[in-house]
Amino acid sequence: MARNAVQLITYADRLAGDLGGLTALMASAPWNGAFGGVHVLPFFTPFDGADAGFDPTDHTSVDPRLGTWGSIGALASQGDVMVDIIVNHVSSSSASFLDWCARGDESPYAGMFLTMSSVFPNGATEADLTTVYRPRPGLPFTPYRVGGKQRFVWTTFTPQQIDIDVSHPAAQDYLNAILEAVAQAGVTMVRLDAVGYAIKTPGTTCFMTDATFDFIADFTAKARARGVEVLVEVHSYFERQIAIGAAVDRVYDFALPPLVLHALGTGDGAPLARWMDIRPVNAMTVLDTHDGIGVIDVGADQTAIDRPGLLTPTQLDALVKQIHQNSGGTSLLATGASASNLDLYQVNCTYFDALGGDENAYLIARAIQFFVPGIPQVYYVGALAGRNDTELLGRTHVGRDINRHYYTSGEVATEVSRPVVAALLELCKFRSTLPVFDGEFAFSHDAEASEMSMKWSAGQSWAVLEVNLARREASITWSHEGAEGQTFDLLASPPSLD
Repeated sequence: MARNAVQLITYADRLAGDLGGLTALMASAPWNGAFGGVHVLPFFTPFDGADAGFDPTDHTSVDPRLGTWGSIGALASQGDVMVDIIVNHVSSSSASFLDWCARGDESPYAGMFLTMSSVFPNGATEADLTTVYRPRPGLPFTPYRVGGKQRFVWTTFTPQQIDIDVSHPAAQDYLNAILEAVAQAGVTMVRLDAVGYAIKTPGTTCFMTDATFDFIADFTAKARARGVEVLVEVHSYFERQIAIGAAVDRVYDFALPPLVLHALGTGDGAPLARWMDIRPVNAMTVLDTHDGIGVIDVGADQTAIDRPGLLTPTQLDALVKQIHQNSGGTSLLATGASASNLDLYQVNCTYFDALGGDENAYLIARAIQFFVPGIPQVYYVGALAGRNDTELLGRTHVGRDINRHYYTSGEVATEVSRPVVAALLELCKFRSTLPVFDGEFAFSHDAEASEMSMKWSAGQSWAVLEVNLARREASITWSHEGAEGQTFDLLASPPSLD
């Protein structure tokens, strides 16, 4: 299997019940051979908190309802495993935060949690506060009673997620303990969740500052010393992603999903072609994740609005409207003011529904993703070409839950028999097993003909993807070990080395 084989992104409980079930699933047909690794979304205690595991009370323990660290080790014995380290915040129900609330300055955790006064010891002006970048409306503070006094505690995301001072000794010990636990379990890569917000410096946006890069570099060095690579998760302006990519092991290509949607929706591949020329190649390529489809990643710089994005405001507005139309309006129910977690930079929708359930277009989008340099990841709902879960959204009123379906084992068995899912898993196997994807890459784009070509070559082997965006047609041709193959229908005849 190629060193940059396709990885699956999944919650343990929402696809296979628990970690043991996930390990068994990945070893069974038709999943085995399709994926070289798994990004297991938070399985810490508890995995079902206010933000679906991204607010653990104990980040060093596996929730016993899902398994143990031994379960993670068993999964790691089958392939690469990536897990999340939530560096920006802890749960408001964590023992350390509760101790500080109860004892105030007498707590050993005093200073570990950020407050308005700890970041702005001389007070904050209106300009100071409005300069702070936050992916939610309003100010990033929540009133908590601490040591008998009312304090404004820094909460970038939700009131239940308490931001920490990553430079404080207690916070350093906390983060080091998490890193040690995951490394001991055989984890090969960690994803630094929300790291862009981790450093708060007065007078700045408090987002991806020079101090943030220093923190990332320091944490990366600690991870590498334990044999663990670091993936940085930041939704941001595209030029900032390029800078991040130059400083870390891996960075997400969050610009790819909206650019592919724009290209297939309009026939205009120019923005995608521009991105192909400048994007970081040490990327994890995604079309979907546990969050929504990012629009901030292709728009103007939110911290300096005069810096244009990869898509113009008109193109971006048209894209969002098209997604809502293609999804039959269901994505609109889960986005913006309709969602309790007001994401200002995402459209909540499955990628399959964002393309209107067009199976051919969906497979072309995946083929483009798989040919773009990097390590491709496929979200579990996307792996099953899932539709928007409006029932779950109606129960939780959390916008992102529309793309976080709970699959039963019976549902999984039914879904993998669908032609589009079977074809996608075959495409995953092709991408994961053909060694040529470790070779040399070439890209070309003919704007007038609305065509693009991607070619990988290594010695006498090669693979070529050709796409007509306007007609939504694609072909893949390849040569491997002296044998050649081709397909002009990714749905009826996906590429295969068998």
